[in-house]
Amino acid sequence: MTSKSNKAGFGGWKVLTVYFSHSGNTRECARQINERVGGDLLELKTLQPYPKDYNTVVDQAKRELRAGHRPELKTKGHDAADYDVIFVGSPNWWNTVAPPVMTYLAGQDFSDKAIIPFITHEGTGLGQSARDISGLCPGATVLEGMAIRGGEVHKAGQKLSEWLRKLGVAEAA
Repeated sequence: MTSKSNKAGFGGWKVLTVYFSHSGNTRECARQINERVGGDLLELKTLQPYPKDYNTVVDQAKRELRAGHRPELKTKGHDAADYDVIFVGSPNWWNTVAPPVMTYLAGQDFSDKAIIPFITHEGTGLGQSARDISGLCPGATVLEGMAIRGGEVHKAGQKLSEWLRKLGVAEAA
């Protein structure tokens, strides 16, 4: 489990950035978002790690999503009830968020919370992730998400800053 807290969060809001990353791209986006808005940072890890091989993990993800499988998480703590704004990060797997993210979201009460998705991808954008997050988080307000190509995450700082300012969760430059 990776958990880090660097400050209370922007504007006095209690902010959590929670994410699952297979290749490291979503982790890098989460780090950059957390650097800009503060709050707590939580990486979701599964009890059974996903395969490293791309084609194998793609096939496994497809099977899990079709079956509605929710992998068990090693990550504990960080109750959504303790936060006002939750950034939710995932790679785009088969047009939605990865099953570990679904596990986390389905196990929390997000009533009256603002959820902001961020998705890494290689051409599929946000897909249906915002809609699926809304379905897993009744009572939450899902704000406009951001999709970042995996190959562009290390140079996405300006794009992330503009998106956060547009959402009103980061100070204007």
